[in-house]
Amino acid sequence: MYRYLWSNGPKECLEFADYSFIEHFKKPIPSYPPREVLMDYIQGRIEKSGIKSWVKFNTVCHDVKWDAEQSDFVVTVRNLSNDGTTTLQKDVVERFDYVFCSTGHFSVPNVPYFPGFEKFEGRILHSHDFRDACEFSKSRILIIGASYSAEDIAS
Repeated sequence: MYRYLWSNGPKECLEFADYSFIEHFKKPIPSYPPREVLMDYIQGRIEKSGIKSWVKFNTVCHDVKWDAEQSDFVVTVRNLSNDGTTTLQKDVVERFDYVFCSTGHFSVPNVPYFPGFEKFEGRILHSHDFRDACEFSKSRILIIGASYSAEDIAS
């Protein structure tokens, strides 16, 4: 249960440069705050910056093209209905100077391929699907990763 209740990184590595935990909470907090506390901090940063008015929810990006003549991106999005399906509304086309591809690590896991996977008789598991180490207690394992999830699982 530990990895679901607490952040898996210290607040000192998660703090925004222009919005400290002290500024938000008006007092020091522990290095490993609960996720609810981090959520409150992030929401405070969103409110301070006013960025929420620039974010569009319930949309799907359908196309992004670079327009060399205008030196910007032409982005086509489609609104979603409340049940998550695309509506019959027309696509919306907007122009932007910059485009970020933010796939997120809370969605579909990226499992890299290594030669020999198809011959391996053991289990190949992404950290997204890891729940506890009980099934691996008497096994030799190899963990491939370079961040918090790999460290948590190795511990």
